[in-house]
Amino acid sequence: MILAGALAWAQPERVLVVVNDQSALSKAIGDYYAIQRAIPAKNICHLKTADREKITRGVYQRDIAGGVANCLRKNGLIESIYYIVTTRGVPLVVDGPVHETTNAEYASVDSELTLLYSDMKKQHMHATMGVVPNPFFGKRDAVFSHPEFPIYLVTRLAAYDFETVKAMIDRALHATNEGKFVFDLRDSGDSSGDDWLRNAAILLPKDRVILDDTTKPVYGISDVIGYASWGSNDANHDRRYLGFHWLPGAIMTEYVSSDARTFERPPENWVPSRDWKNLARWFAGEPQSLSADYLQEGATGASGHVLEPYLAFNPRPDVIFPAYYSGRNLAESYYLGLPGLSWQNVILGDPLCSLGKPAR
Repeated sequence: MILAGALAWAQPERVLVVVNDQSALSKAIGDYYAIQRAIPAKNICHLKTADREKITRGVYQRDIAGGVANCLRKNGLIESIYYIVTTRGVPLVVDGPVHETTNAEYASVDSELTLLYSDMKKQHMHATMGVVPNPFFGKRDAVFSHPEFPIYLVTRLAAYDFETVKAMIDRALHATNEGKFVFDLRDSGDSSGDDWLRNAAILLPKDRVILDDTTKPVYGISDVIGYASWGSNDANHDRRYLGFHWLPGAIMTEYVSSDARTFERPPENWVPSRDWKNLARWFAGEPQSLSADYLQEGATGASGHVLEPYLAFNPRPDVIFPAYYSGRNLAESYYLGLPGLSWQNVILGDPLCSLGKPAR
């Protein structure tokens, strides 16, 4: 049966699910997702690697890139797979030198995996220092396919616990094209980030948009299907949770440099902030907001970063949300709005999640 938001062209045979057999949580997530989306057995890639969030470049190459490449080759899936789904328990971060520029070698595992297709085709690995331009970025009218776009679209099923990931998957299966897109400007004079939020609002139907350009953050909105803001980089942002009622299929993004730095659960009394001087306000090495909190509150998909991406390489809300509204799936919507790969970005959620075409 095709549920309301699950389009007939949402093809499970295009998805590779990556499971770390050293992690009980990863196996549980992979099993549940594969059943719910009817993923073929040959599309489940079992790895054996460290059950920790951060790994070295050598471990990434041997266990993750090497393991996934082997799964794709032995099952004849290199061309047919478009989407790779990692699961919590698969390492999150590739450690490496960090510079005060975009030349860092530190990156998310998922963003490195996007380039595995071209690495296998060229039979050598991409440059690991700095950002690799995303060939799919901004191609609003293009159909994603290989070899035209020589990348994989990688998303992660991760949250604080299995029950939340399970709920994300369930909500993805019931997504419908209704509800409000909420854009919360910082009103700081930072023209590019706020302009992208304004442009996103312009590109969507007026009756589906809440655009707030005051200095007070937006809290307590009902029937939210999309949200973008500055998160804890808004000096007036003083809550951990927004108090939103999120609809099934709702996605979010924010201009925050380390919101996917961990999926460990903070203490219940922890509140994100911009207070870098008070170490008591920090969690997992930084004080900034966490993407997993949005999933905990009820979002179906989210974006984040494992380290400073710089504003220019944040997801572009003026591309993501119009694409998602028009019927693109979650993975394609986010990657249309990502300027760079081999970088800090993490996309959270079921890649096949779709709102379907607008009713009008």
